[in-house]
Amino acid sequence: MSVEYRVLNGGNRLRSIHGAPSCRRRGGALRRGGGRRITTHAVIALALALIGATASAQQYPSRPIRMLIPFAPGGATDIIARMIEPRMSRALGQQIVVDNRAGAAGNIAVELTAQAQPDGYTLLVGNISTNSINPILFAGRMKVNAVKDLAGVTKLVAIPNFLLGSPKMPATLKEAIEYAKGRPGELNYGAPLGSYSHLDMLAFTAKAGIKMVHIPTKGAGETLTNLLRNDSNIQISNVASNIGPVRAGQIRAYAVTGTKRIAEAPSVPTMAEAGFPGIGSDNWNGVFAPARTPKAVLAKLHTTAVAAMKELEAEGVLEKRQTPISLSSSPAEFDAYVLSELKRWDRIIKENNVKID
Repeated sequence: MSVEYRVLNGGNRLRSIHGAPSCRRRGGALRRGGGRRITTHAVIALALALIGATASAQQYPSRPIRMLIPFAPGGATDIIARMIEPRMSRALGQQIVVDNRAGAAGNIAVELTAQAQPDGYTLLVGNISTNSINPILFAGRMKVNAVKDLAGVTKLVAIPNFLLGSPKMPATLKEAIEYAKGRPGELNYGAPLGSYSHLDMLAFTAKAGIKMVHIPTKGAGETLTNLLRNDSNIQISNVASNIGPVRAGQIRAYAVTGTKRIAEAPSVPTMAEAGFPGIGSDNWNGVFAPARTPKAVLAKLHTTAVAAMKELEAEGVLEKRQTPISLSSSPAEFDAYVLSELKRWDRIIKENNVKID
């Protein structure tokens, strides 16, 4: 009599199917047509593992969750994380602890997440730089592969960026460029090393024909502080972190990325309108977990994060903070998006011969 074992009801019980031609029982073991022996104990062990995984996902989470932020407080990534944290904590029934681990262009938090246990208790809110640019620029330095060692949960937002000037810079972009041309190598711009804003500034200065000095920062919060103090002169940084000072007239907004002007600053032209089409990126942010995190846990986190973002959108919080919602339909779709971004930036980096010494 031939026997085939199938796992039913999510791994809760085994069922034998008589008459299956591909398996034969011999002496307490199953032998497939190819001659490979599969012991009954192995089948039972597999079933118990499936049962355990299902039970673990159903019980998740049973303790607090750590959410790592790759940058210092005050930047867009930090803002987004702190907006979704209370809503996700409430929905999951466990506290999510936001933990800023700035440094090494965001790679410290990425490495900590990738090296954590794949159980859903360590998450990362990453962005365009940490998860699609750094894996290329810092490939020889990182202890992990940020693509293979992380699993996507969902994209959260896609935030436009300002081209900004410090309080002492001229009022218009045309004047600011002429001012910079007369002072080659004397003016500064701030950006995390190797970040999208760093690369976008390289493209902008090349197109504008100006020479500026890069000052590495730990995030948009520090970048803004430098700009307010006139330690930086012209730079690209996200709208969410800078809309307040722009409204207050503390810093100058010369242009905004994206295809249209933003409602909160309607007088600010787009980069294309300002004469720089194709320069500037939108800063996407998303949630990641260690690779090999159970799919059921990823699915639960996806549902919870998406619901939190939709709550924020309905309450008008995202519009007020200039953080446009941009969600993934599934963790798999987000993984595919990150891979497409990686390929796009790989092309840009190679075309511009960008290297981090």
